[in-house]
Amino acid sequence: MVRAVPELVLILIIYYAGTDLLNRGLASLGAGPVEVSGRMAGIVVLGIVQGAYATEVLRGAILAVPQGQIEAGRAYGMGSWLLMRRITLPAMLPFAIPGLANLWLIATKDTALLAVVGFNELTLETRQAAGATKAYFTFFIAAGMLYLALTLVSNIVIRRVERRSRRGLPIVGEPR
Repeated sequence: MVRAVPELVLILIIYYAGTDLLNRGLASLGAGPVEVSGRMAGIVVLGIVQGAYATEVLRGAILAVPQGQIEAGRAYGMGSWLLMRRITLPAMLPFAIPGLANLWLIATKDTALLAVVGFNELTLETRQAAGATKAYFTFFIAAGMLYLALTLVSNIVIRRVERRSRRGLPIVGEPR
């Protein structure tokens, strides 16, 4: 259900309607009102949405583990936790990393949505600086370069983690 609603709409719901609902509940208990910050609303929404997608990525990765490996672990008498630690997690990791890496890059770009609730992130700061100086091109190119740099560094780290998780597995796409 969470994956069907755009992140921007969820941020606005949590920030405005969530704060109102929370304060009504607190008032009924006799407590004073609280204010939900834009940062907190953004963190909650991005956490919930990315968590929903990550759950699906992990579920698919677990289902990609050959059933024979799990049966072999059970045949050796492994308990559930040992089976998960020794067989399932190492076998699913190569399948999960590409999807989780994609989610990381999406979450990085989705932080720009937090500007609508007043959270000072890169896009909002860029827009304010460009508006004050009228140097829109310069500031937005600089912001784009920062996002690009973050993406490139993330890709390098992700590639290394993925290569390490695939040790001992055949390389896909290369002839044997």
